[in-house]
Amino acid sequence: MSKRILVCGAGGFIGSKLVTSLKEQGHYVIGADVTTPRYETTGADKFFCYDLTNAVLVDELVSMEIDEIYQLAADMGGAGYIFTGENDANIMSNSAAININILNSMVAHNVTDVFYSSSACAYPEFNQVDPESPLCAEYSVYPAMPDSEYGWEKLFSERLYASYSRNYNLRVRIARLHNVFGPCGSWDNGKEKAPAALCRKVAEASPENNNVVEVWGPGNQTRSFLYIDEAIKGIHHIMASDYNKPVNLGSSTMIAMNDLALLIASIANKEISIRNIPGPVGVMGRTSDNALIEKVTNWTPDEDLESGLRKTYTWINGQLG
Repeated sequence: MSKRILVCGAGGFIGSKLVTSLKEQGHYVIGADVTTPRYETTGADKFFCYDLTNAVLVDELVSMEIDEIYQLAADMGGAGYIFTGENDANIMSNSAAININILNSMVAHNVTDVFYSSSACAYPEFNQVDPESPLCAEYSVYPAMPDSEYGWEKLFSERLYASYSRNYNLRVRIARLHNVFGPCGSWDNGKEKAPAALCRKVAEASPENNNVVEVWGPGNQTRSFLYIDEAIKGIHHIMASDYNKPVNLGSSTMIAMNDLALLIASIANKEISIRNIPGPVGVMGRTSDNALIEKVTNWTPDEDLESGLRKTYTWINGQLG
C-alpha cells in the first residue's frame, strides 16, 4: 500500500538512499534537510530545505497528512568531528531539538509511525577497550557511559522516543547504526568516516609522498562497516518488525584500521606505507552483535566488506579526477 512518507535528514548519505528505496517501493516521499544531497539529485517527490531545529518548520512538514516518518537528521560526522570536543554543544542541542520537534508534531497531528536512527556510539566505552572482543549487544548499553557527547545524545533520544511511545501510543522502531559507508557519502569535508577517509588517502598516495598513508591512532583499533545497500534493507526489515526496542544494524565482521588501509590499497593495486599518527580514535573496538536483529527480523546483512570498499574507492577516486 502506498504511503505518504516524510524522511528527515533526506539530504544526508543514508537519508538520500532511503528516499530512493522508498520511491522504488511506490511511496510518495517528502524529504527535508538543511541541504539537498551533495553528490546526487534527490528522488523525493518534494524536498524542503528546512532547518529541523525550527519547531514551526517541523510542524509544517508533519502536518502534511504523513503516514510514516523516518528520522535520520542529526548533527554528526566521523571521528574528526565528534571526538575532538569542539562540536559538542551543537551535536547535543541540535540533534535533541530536532527529535523533540518531530515527536511533539507527531502527537499534535496524530502521526503514529516513526523510525529513529540511533547509533552504536551509545554503547559504553568501558565495554569497548579490547580491540579483539568488544561487547555491543543491545542489553549492554546500561550502565551508560558513551565515549562522546554524540553517543549521550543518541541514548537520550532513544529514551525520548520510548517515552513518547508509551505516553502517546506511537509505533516507534529504533536502529543503532554501525559505520555505514558507500559511494556518495562524505569523503573530504571533515565529517567523513574511516572507509571514505582511507579511500581518499590511498587514492592520493603517490611516489612523490613515498606512498605514505596516515592512519589516526595505533592502527590496531577495530570497527565493523556496513555497506549502504545493506543498511537500507535493514531499515526496512526493522520498520516492518514487531520489535519496538533498539536493535543493532551493522556488520559483525571486525577489521583493524591499519588492515583496512591495506585492504583498500590492495583494491587500488598500490603498495603503501602506513604512518600511524595522533588523532581522534574513539573506542578501541566496536562491532555489531547481530543476534537480536536476526531473531526479531529473521534477517542479517550481507557482510562482503571488500565489494563495498571497491565500489566506494572507485567513486572517491573518480571524485579526485
